[in-house]
Amino acid sequence: MREELDLLRWRCRGLEQDARVSGPELYRAYQRIDRIEQQRDKLLLENKLLKQKLADITAQLKVKPTVPARQTPGFVKPNSQQKISKKPGRKKGHAAALRPMPEKIDIHQTVAVPVDNFGKACCPECRSQLSDVEEHERVVEELVPAEVVVTCYHTTSGWCPCCRKQVESRGENQPPAPAGVGLPQPQLGLNALATAMMMRVCYRMPLRQITRLFMQLPGLKISPGGIVKQIKRVAKWMEKQYHRLKLVIRAAEVVHADETGWRTNGKNGYLWTINTSDHTLYHIDKSRGGKVIAELLGKAFGHDGQGKTQTLVSDFYSVYDQFDGPQQKCLVHLLRELRDTVAKYPELGDHLFFKRCKKLTQDMLRLKKRWDQMQDKDYQRQVKRMEQRLAELAGKPWGHEQADRLSKRLKKYETKLTTFLHHKQVDGTNNAAERAIRPAVVMRKITGGSRSAAGARAWAILASIMRTAETQGRDVLATIKTLMKAEWSGKDIALLTDAPEDSP
Repeated sequence: MREELDLLRWRCRGLEQDARVSGPELYRAYQRIDRIEQQRDKLLLENKLLKQKLADITAQLKVKPTVPARQTPGFVKPNSQQKISKKPGRKKGHAAALRPMPEKIDIHQTVAVPVDNFGKACCPECRSQLSDVEEHERVVEELVPAEVVVTCYHTTSGWCPCCRKQVESRGENQPPAPAGVGLPQPQLGLNALATAMMMRVCYRMPLRQITRLFMQLPGLKISPGGIVKQIKRVAKWMEKQYHRLKLVIRAAEVVHADETGWRTNGKNGYLWTINTSDHTLYHIDKSRGGKVIAELLGKAFGHDGQGKTQTLVSDFYSVYDQFDGPQQKCLVHLLRELRDTVAKYPELGDHLFFKRCKKLTQDMLRLKKRWDQMQDKDYQRQVKRMEQRLAELAGKPWGHEQADRLSKRLKKYETKLTTFLHHKQVDGTNNAAERAIRPAVVMRKITGGSRSAAGARAWAILASIMRTAETQGRDVLATIKTLMKAEWSGKDIALLTDAPEDSP
């Protein structure tokens, strides 16, 4: 019992010592628990207040309209509706669309298989004799790598006392030396000039890209400034052809005209185009006034002086109204105006004027397509019916300012909206001019316009020549080279005013 008592006393002293050590720690723990409980009570109160605010805001949102979403900028096109696309390629049972065979074969090369000891064709891997041996023709079209060819023309010059000028012999493909430039300076040849013009005008390549392409493919070094200089030189040689195009278009029976913006040296200007079915002419001017189109077409446009009338197809821009001859206003522009007005004023979607005007315009365009399928009497009766429907819409009050505005336009151009129904060669839309001006718009987006008035005129001249050659189905590169060679030799040719079948 004494030993057990001593053990219990020893344990009691140990517990007392532990209590003295853990007492302060236990006190601090109680203090920390009190602080945590106070923070908890504070957070619970804040949480209750926030829930109350959230409930109030939710109730307000249910009463007030939602905030409109951020509007898409006007220059961003809306996403097109996803259409069910058909399976690409031709339908089953149709012949495959393959590359056409070339007109001629330049090289014939025989590719033989190995033969065995008996002189029979064998497999190149296992040397087994082949059976059912057949001969084949595999046609491969390949490009010849380009290279720079430098030609030195040894010419002779002298003073002509009769002509009173210095004359010099010149090769057929040798370009004339630039004025004020010494003889040792090399020039670009006929092919290099024509290729550079085609890259710049037809394919709308930036100047630095053209220099890189010349350097990487044939190894010809030329600077962007040098290309600009050559463009102006070639355009100067094409001045006669440009003027000839203007005269041909002035004498045409049907001419399409349109205009768009074009900046020159950072200043706003305009690009005009006049074109026929076979000829196109571009003109860059700082003005959009009526004097420009009058100078391009001539003040007497409308009557060619031989008893024939000339028709001008254009949009509703008022500068075209100065000509006395018959005109046709673009019906697609009218449909576009109706669509944009309804989009701006949705309440006009069910307006009687807009429905009848749209239906009439579409019916006139469909009637023109069925001209050859109808008898002449039936067609003329339908044309008179269309004109009567147009007269019923034109110049009458329709109870809305936008409808009255378009009704006045119909009244003003009443006789200029149905001209195409009386002449087969006249189109009811101005799509021909818009197609001609579209490549220029792409060029404007790439380059931003022209840096100088001289550069703008040079581009307009070359674009007119190349667009005309392309429209006539000619080889554009060959046409440019033919015209340059003719100008260098002093010949006056009317290549672009000839029939398209005479193309080089």
